[in-house]
Amino acid sequence: MNPYRILDRKRCGETLSEEEILSLVRGAVDGSWSEAQLAAFLMAVAIQGFDSEETRALTLGMLESGEQWDLASEIPTLGDKHSTGGVGDKVSLPLSPILAACGQPVVMLTGRGLGHTGGTADKLEAIDGLELGLDRKRSLELLDSLGMAIGIATEGLAPADRRLYAIRDQTGTVSSIPLITGSILSKKLATGAAGLVFDVKTGNGAILSDYDEARRLAQNLVDISAALGRRASALLTDMSQPLGDWVGHSCEVRETVECLSGEGPDNLMEVVYRLGEELGRLTGSGITRQDMESSVASGKARELFERWVVAQGGTVESLSSTCSDLAPREVVVTARQSGVLAAVANRRLGLLVAEAGGGRVGPEGTIDFGVSFRYTARLGQSLERGDEIGRIYLRDTDEALISAFEGCFEIADAASAPELVSERILPSLP
Repeated sequence: MNPYRILDRKRCGETLSEEEILSLVRGAVDGSWSEAQLAAFLMAVAIQGFDSEETRALTLGMLESGEQWDLASEIPTLGDKHSTGGVGDKVSLPLSPILAACGQPVVMLTGRGLGHTGGTADKLEAIDGLELGLDRKRSLELLDSLGMAIGIATEGLAPADRRLYAIRDQTGTVSSIPLITGSILSKKLATGAAGLVFDVKTGNGAILSDYDEARRLAQNLVDISAALGRRASALLTDMSQPLGDWVGHSCEVRETVECLSGEGPDNLMEVVYRLGEELGRLTGSGITRQDMESSVASGKARELFERWVVAQGGTVESLSSTCSDLAPREVVVTARQSGVLAAVANRRLGLLVAEAGGGRVGPEGTIDFGVSFRYTARLGQSLERGDEIGRIYLRDTDEALISAFEGCFEIADAASAPELVSERILPSLP
């Protein structure tokens, strides 16, 4: 089909047929659609939208563009979890070994950061020697020996998404609900876990800051998963401030080890446990919060995480050394007046960390693992003028950047902390 005609129709707000959408997907894979044409398509969808049938066709086309592993055919209780991402969101890292230590097998194919968010794959690269590439055979080997597998899919899985994903980050189309849905599900459904739980973030540090939009994305993810034969649900969780104490890839790995040692921040562990319980319901394994807390208290979860690091090419020493080389310029961010911490410009905070070198700016960008932010206050907390809110670790002295960090925090006379987990989303049809 003629790409120009498809682009023109969507630019005018017309509904595309399944065959037109599949033509686009094929063009993304075989190279017959240029970068410019794909970028135009993404922008047209972001502006004009897709209806439910178009979204389903895009998801199915991207899913069928590559391999389909169907891992649940060999591991019937296999679970998977996906987060839409945010600032300081490292939930996947402690959740996986905690579940595996409880006997709940889990596979997670992770991605890199988009925009202001930090990807799980980027965090894992802070561990020297870790081999993240996973194919079906390697995933099954890890699941058989450890009960968990985390990494990046080989090129055979959802190749259409691989090309579109990178362009989305460069074209301002990251927050399009149909594009998010297709990208996430093309990989998750191709992996083929029995149960899928989605951690959909809301608040100003989320990809979708509007609550109703985040809820609509959650419903899309759950409904299309169910329509294509997967048990799925979603939790809406808060991203109006950093999750946990650290923002910065190597420090978030270190914080994961603290979580697995029973020293994790309460807000982070609450999200971990709630998602774990949800996945246990979906797979039928019946994992409880008490089971997960026991796996942490006994040391089993941390031991399993260390074994997984070794199995995928790292060492316990390389894991222990993460966050040992913080950037040398430490700046304390303090309250400019007395009052209550009322708001955090969380998206801006994530972008500033990336701008300072702690995130990937562009597909070919590199990450400075020493650049980090430590968050020591919380929304709703009373502060006196001069009290510490956080600490920035930078490589260079950049007063404009430091001033921008300091401007991310608003003090008011009164404020309350948002609800951490606000809603559970189930399929709209039985």
